[in-house]
Amino acid sequence: MGAPPANDHDDGISRRDLLRLGAAAAASTTLVGVAGSTTAAAAERSSTEAQGRFAAPTTFNEATVVELTAAMANGTTSAVELTNFYLTRIANIDQKGPALNSVIELNPDALAMAQNADALRRRGQVLGPLHGIPILLKDNIDTGDKMQTSAGSFALVGTPAVKDSTVAAKLRAGGAVILGKTNLSEWANFRSFFSTSGWSGRGGLTHNPYSLDRNACGSSSGSAAAAAANLAAVSIGSETDGSIVCPANVSAVVGIKPTVGVTSRGGVVPISHIQDTIGPHGRTVADAAAVLNVIASRTPDPRDPATSGVPLGWRGRTRPALPADYTAFVDANGLHGARIGATRQGIDNAPPQVVAVFDNALAAIAAAGATVVDLDGAGFTFAPADGEFLVLLFDFKVDLQKYFATRVGVPMANKTLADAIAFNDANAASEMPYFFQEIFQLAQLMDTSSPDAPQPVFGGLTYNQALDIDQNAGVKGIDLALASFNLDAVVAPTDSPGWT
Repeated sequence: MGAPPANDHDDGISRRDLLRLGAAAAASTTLVGVAGSTTAAAAERSSTEAQGRFAAPTTFNEATVVELTAAMANGTTSAVELTNFYLTRIANIDQKGPALNSVIELNPDALAMAQNADALRRRGQVLGPLHGIPILLKDNIDTGDKMQTSAGSFALVGTPAVKDSTVAAKLRAGGAVILGKTNLSEWANFRSFFSTSGWSGRGGLTHNPYSLDRNACGSSSGSAAAAAANLAAVSIGSETDGSIVCPANVSAVVGIKPTVGVTSRGGVVPISHIQDTIGPHGRTVADAAAVLNVIASRTPDPRDPATSGVPLGWRGRTRPALPADYTAFVDANGLHGARIGATRQGIDNAPPQVVAVFDNALAAIAAAGATVVDLDGAGFTFAPADGEFLVLLFDFKVDLQKYFATRVGVPMANKTLADAIAFNDANAASEMPYFFQEIFQLAQLMDTSSPDAPQPVFGGLTYNQALDIDQNAGVKGIDLALASFNLDAVVAPTDSPGWT
């Protein structure tokens, strides 16, 4: 997927305006003195907001998880106050005003969760690094509460999920406040070749918070846009191919796409068990790392074999132990002495200003003490993953039916992909007003009787053959680059040049 440039302005709306919008209403939540604000500054801000004028961006509306946690710990704010603040912002700039449309549903129990978090804190019980922190989840992640989990489609609207996804359960156990669900590209952008990122039949179109007429990318469009616009402290997205990193790129937030198996997919609407993964969006690396600390599956989850290293991802090896604390690696001097490989593949023919931004990033990496190795200049070529689409289509047909079997009281409960196709045809006015379902139809053509069954759509290539091609792309891609040039990491463009 391509990435639109993140312009500062659109119809007079800029990120600075987004930070200011809603300030007057937010003052009613009496959020003063939050992490780093002086009493005078807080009083001045409150006075300005009370007059209904745009207030300058403050420490609070760009506050980090660490700052918010410190403010709750010292009593200058509370989980209830934070939750009310974000609910007000959502009302003022997501539902009204610039109408980003990043939040598809609010949790009616959010304030009750916040009250419980505050009560526990008063008793000296802090459940984890996200205790009392409001967080938004992508609408393909099951929550066993009053909210829908629909993947943006009316085909899954009805009775909420029977129980929490593993990720949602970990957030609850850690004291986080689940504020609501974010909009997404319907079915995680796996329905049509002609889809628009950030659009779903149920949720409509999510806008880019930097420039409202630009694409928000996807499929975790709402998660990234909401994080950028301070509609929650942090958010959760999912990725099969670009769905965390692309929206993060165009909304200028941090997105972490974990290796498959680091986070559990149990209770998540799937595309492929081979590639799906769940990860955070945050405004800082430390915030995203704090979320990963909570949602990582450090012990095997019976709902997701990949958390044990099978069936894919570790090539027969036991999955290595995960770090106890990802935030321990957030180090301003962490690049000193590192060797970083760089490739410009994907922006070879990009406008000069796009290439200049990438080059400036490489210069910043070098200035931080790293040695930047030009992989393109060294003649290194990354092996293509030409088998990916076959694998995804095959998995989608199989994995989606397994997920449908976990749902009750929705049109697709215990149904199949064929039933989903029929549902879309029968409800075309709401589900297909702009594009159709070519990818669904291709997936339905897959012979899933055996992974060794020839697939006529792909010239007789089998699932296992395609999977070998994909695994080889990793071995002869990033793995080979790391080993050949003694690298610590590889840096590459997140997306190709943008579109509107």
